[in-house]
Amino acid sequence: MATENRINFWRRNVKVPGSVQPVYGAQHPPLDPRLRRTYPKESKPKFNNLKTKKASSFHEFARSTNDAWDIDDEEDEEFLAPASSLPAGLHSASSQHQQQQNEVSDSETGVPHRLDPHRTEAQTLQEEEEGDNEECEHINGRVVKSSSDAHISTSSVCSEDSSLCATVRSTLQKQQSLPVRPIIPLVARISDQNASGAPPMTVREKSRLDKFRQLLGSPNTDLEELRKHSWSGIPREVRPITWRLLSGYLPANKERRELVLQRKREEYFGFIEQYYHSRTDEHYKDTYRQIHIDIPRTNPLIPLFQQPAVQEVFERILFIWAIRHPASGYVQGINDLVTPFFVVFLTEFVTEDVENFEMAALPLDTQRNIEADSFWCMSKLLDGIQDNYTFAQPGIQNKVKALEELVSRIDEDIHNHFKRYEVEYLQFAFRWMNNLLMRELPLRCTIRLWDTYQAEAEGFSHFHLYVCAAFLIEWRKEILSMVDFQGLLMLLQNLPTIHWGNEEVGLLLAEAYRLKYMFADAPSHYKR
Repeated sequence: MATENRINFWRRNVKVPGSVQPVYGAQHPPLDPRLRRTYPKESKPKFNNLKTKKASSFHEFARSTNDAWDIDDEEDEEFLAPASSLPAGLHSASSQHQQQQNEVSDSETGVPHRLDPHRTEAQTLQEEEEGDNEECEHINGRVVKSSSDAHISTSSVCSEDSSLCATVRSTLQKQQSLPVRPIIPLVARISDQNASGAPPMTVREKSRLDKFRQLLGSPNTDLEELRKHSWSGIPREVRPITWRLLSGYLPANKERRELVLQRKREEYFGFIEQYYHSRTDEHYKDTYRQIHIDIPRTNPLIPLFQQPAVQEVFERILFIWAIRHPASGYVQGINDLVTPFFVVFLTEFVTEDVENFEMAALPLDTQRNIEADSFWCMSKLLDGIQDNYTFAQPGIQNKVKALEELVSRIDEDIHNHFKRYEVEYLQFAFRWMNNLLMRELPLRCTIRLWDTYQAEAEGFSHFHLYVCAAFLIEWRKEILSMVDFQGLLMLLQNLPTIHWGNEEVGLLLAEAYRLKYMFADAPSHYKR
């Protein structure tokens, strides 16, 4: 039964058109997880038959498995342009009610109904139904209740327009058949606790900030001391300059920094002038095409990254990096690694809501500086983990194998649970290594995590392994409660971290450090 469930789970075998380097498990979920495509029995497409035997090589495994949330280009087009086939008011009615459901609260106390201990479930349901009757939307001249998809009344519509009725019913059946997953909140979520609008800094936080400024202001910054203080997080005000120093982009000598910045920025835009026009050449057009496809999928729920000006910046950065590193070229997943640098360097000039900031409002020189600095810092990061992206991606394969060995030592119950239900570490941990957990954590958490990665020796290449192990053990209870292959994979690919912040990341890093201290130098337990 477990084997049959495992085969059925991977039955969807879509491929990404135009891939230059195949990366499996690196795709974003669809823009709206409630609009997953469902097929009626009579129109269900034919899928490739999968072999039931275990894959004999990494390539066979890669060809037979794809990300659980992959969608092909045809589905992309269907989901991105549904408005033309649906009534004009249906989307707005549904989305407005969803927001009302999330924000509904007691008018007197301000406490959400679901959190009020004195309110019964029956009272809540009754009041929600009464509220639904009061709020209506006009759809093509007809009045339809503005309620959840399950409660939209279509009887009056059906009596007048059978085609409209069929469309509405089809939409409802699609959405009702899918699990409801939380929508990622967009506002004030990139920034950490030191962002504007947060409580005033404590005495300890102010003392730490003063210490950073003292280190950064000295004629020759003590990088070891800077790493020591950065391990537990870098204050937002000094994070841009600290990241430039810790990544090796800037020298420790303060007097040389401006000259180095000027030279490296000019060098980057020299690459643009020299190479970027070749993106349409026969030799590079597939690379550029894949980059062009992937960029809109980078943080699709954050408005900042959907601006044409920002997407053009990412395209230039990734294309120049790809042609300067022919051993690996561009691989899906590298596009994610630009975003933390871009956001951090943007916050140097933006104090308000970063996610909705209009990039074009900045002076052109500032935009160019952010782009060049993001390119060089991303390049420094990838220099240390480039074997993750060369042919067959040996770095990732080795790290996944090391994670399996490590988990078998630190939590035998989880390891045996995976074996019992035939879950292979490569099926979920490939993405963890390929994207440095960026698909598993909110961006604000990634930025905090990278504070420590840049402070830790071999943070991105070696310490990340222990962070992944600690991250897996964090969900021990949930993992052991799943008793089927499909449930385990769905959990591991959609872990509920949306509300994580600095505190959760700090605890995760502390546990990772403990694991590293216990196992890194213990040959009998784990060999690096």
